[in-house]
Amino acid sequence: MSPAMPPTGWRERADRAVRRGEALDRWIPAALLDSPISRIGAVAGTAFGFVWGTLWSTGRVRRRSGLWVFTGMPAWTFGRGGVCVGSCFLTGERDPDERVLAHEAVHARQWRRYGLLMPVLYLIAGRDPLRNRFEIDAGLADGNYIPRRAGLR
Repeated sequence: MSPAMPPTGWRERADRAVRRGEALDRWIPAALLDSPISRIGAVAGTAFGFVWGTLWSTGRVRRRSGLWVFTGMPAWTFGRGGVCVGSCFLTGERDPDERVLAHEAVHARQWRRYGLLMPVLYLIAGRDPLRNRFEIDAGLADGNYIPRRAGLR
């Protein structure tokens, strides 16, 4: 299934969402961003993702694009087409393509930047990928949220 065409004005809304996220980041103490503290949080996220993936994955577990990729996960164990937790990508797909893995690798870098703040900030950013700064920064086309020809970053 291919992604639907995004609604008119989506780029402007996406740009506003990224700017809002950047403004929010200015309120976060620098010691929590791209720091030993955030890296500990990313390791904790990876540990959680690894345990969750090990419990529920029925497919191959492989190291790809710097991620632990757990396939064959039941749909209820992750959101949308998959979820990145730390450096683990949990998905039901048997073999995610390189573009999706590039998108998820950006999420893993976001986990390293924000640590355990990542799930909270992602929740604040909202479920709409066209307005979620983390999805926008990771690449909406690579994440299969918009058609490649309508691409943004």
